[in-house]
Amino acid sequence: MESPEAGVGSKDFRALIPLYSNHVWNLLVASLPSDFSFLAKISQLFRRPARPRRRRRTSFLPVPLPSDSLDSSGYSSLKGTSRIYNALEDVMVLIYSNMHEIQKNLHFWESRAEGSNSQKIYFMLFERGPWAFVDGTVKLVKDSVVQGSSIQQLCSSASSHISQRIAMLNGLRFSLATFLAQVYIEVDRSCEEFATNSEKSVPLFLALLTELFQNLETSLGNLRTLYQINFPNESLQNPPEFEKLPQVNQDGSHWIGSEIDDVINNTIYRNLHKLDSYLASVVTRYKKPRRFTRYWIHYSCGAVGIAACSMWLIKHSRVMGSSDIDNWICEARNSTVCFFNDHVEQPLLSIRDELFETFRRRHKGVMELEEVQLTSNSLHRMLLAFSEQTKGQKLPDNASDQEMLEIVMARYEKELTHPIQNLLNGELARALLIQVQKLKLDIETAMLELNQILRANEINFAILAALPAFFLSFLLLAVIRAWLKQDTRAEGRGRAARIQRRLLIVDIEKQIMQYQIYLDQGSVSDAECMYGLMLYSLDRLYCAVEGHAKATGEWQWLRQDIIDLAKPRLQTAYKLKVTSRIERIYDCLLPSPKRQ
Repeated sequence: MESPEAGVGSKDFRALIPLYSNHVWNLLVASLPSDFSFLAKISQLFRRPARPRRRRRTSFLPVPLPSDSLDSSGYSSLKGTSRIYNALEDVMVLIYSNMHEIQKNLHFWESRAEGSNSQKIYFMLFERGPWAFVDGTVKLVKDSVVQGSSIQQLCSSASSHISQRIAMLNGLRFSLATFLAQVYIEVDRSCEEFATNSEKSVPLFLALLTELFQNLETSLGNLRTLYQINFPNESLQNPPEFEKLPQVNQDGSHWIGSEIDDVINNTIYRNLHKLDSYLASVVTRYKKPRRFTRYWIHYSCGAVGIAACSMWLIKHSRVMGSSDIDNWICEARNSTVCFFNDHVEQPLLSIRDELFETFRRRHKGVMELEEVQLTSNSLHRMLLAFSEQTKGQKLPDNASDQEMLEIVMARYEKELTHPIQNLLNGELARALLIQVQKLKLDIETAMLELNQILRANEINFAILAALPAFFLSFLLLAVIRAWLKQDTRAEGRGRAARIQRRLLIVDIEKQIMQYQIYLDQGSVSDAECMYGLMLYSLDRLYCAVEGHAKATGEWQWLRQDIIDLAKPRLQTAYKLKVTSRIERIYDCLLPSPKRQ
């Protein structure tokens, strides 16, 4: 075997010391019998992977490993406990997360680039923080005094500022998408070998994965060189120097499990950590301003308003010897209690009484009706006696009150010819009393009908009294509902979230067609980039629809369709059919039937 120290400088030699010591220790532990478990436990204790500190996602587009080879022991160990599978998951998750961060910032800068010149100038002056506002104002005044064309120069500066960030983020997205596509294609190409001959294929794949990291390093280096030439004032960070396979591990034909673990821990995860650190620093430099920075004027005005209100409250508080606030609080409390009693409690009690005390009120109504009937019977007897005495004969039993009342009125008109004489000796007094009894009956009948009308509308009056409280409650519920549904992400449940999910399918369909166009044109690098962007869109769709599809029972079929779209060897025509089926069939991706 060639000496590992050959051709290695002092710096590389110091870097290889921990790798060799770890390798020798693993060989020692592997050569001992299984009874010596103490050394094995110590080995596990000191074997700590250098993984990037990133919160692990619970859901992501699966790694393309075959599902029909689960009976193979090599593949079973690969999918269940093998470190190579976990390393592939970590690579995918890190790339997806960083591409999502880049995409969000890129969308912001592209929206600013589409704005008018006045909007760009407003952004440069008022949406980059107070210090940028002061510097921009000073520069604007200075240029206007010296050159006289400060507005045009500020507009040009804004366009350059925005275009630099768009170009840099596009370059980073291109590099990451290409790397993601290469890894995914190589995994899909090697998955059958994983199932049949994992002892040979896994070392070869690790070597290939390390080579892909070297290609990514070259791509990031070219990006830095390009933008240093175009934008000399921009100080870009040097791309990370990814770890290479140690010379002792260059020949993978005789690797054992401990050596595979060494390569994953000391090469793959170190490279992931370096890549994550580099992307975090670069994206932070070119990311969109924070919300507090963009709206610092609004927040400043709000702070001034709060300070003024605070001073006014302090002036009317007990601190300054004033009882105004206490009086206002007392009045507000009393007004609230009165409003609650008048528009909530009393209407609800009235509705309750109307609904649950019907029988008691019905008995009371029967009693009132009986009183009216007694008055009517009394009037009938008075009319019958007066009519029989006036006519001098007995009237039939079926004589109506109206007929007898006509007899009374005729006698009354006759008696009025001599009112004073007939008042003392005639029938005028009896006729007057009968009319009073008739008036009493009419009044009681009218009151009974009016009372029945009022009772029939008591619940309506109670509802009218409760309308102010109902409108306030409805307004509060509308505000809460709008606040809960303001989330426009694709994972949400509102109409905007459904639109976002359908737009993801549109992006995937466009990327599939563009990928095929690049392949037909022979542009391999652009095709790989487009394929990586398609994988990123599929990952977003996968995470967005998982919960909704599980709720509707569609997840098993939708998941398989998304995985089929990610397969690199599947024909483009079939992929387009799958996207069309996804848009038409699955409930969680259908357009909303009504405005929510």
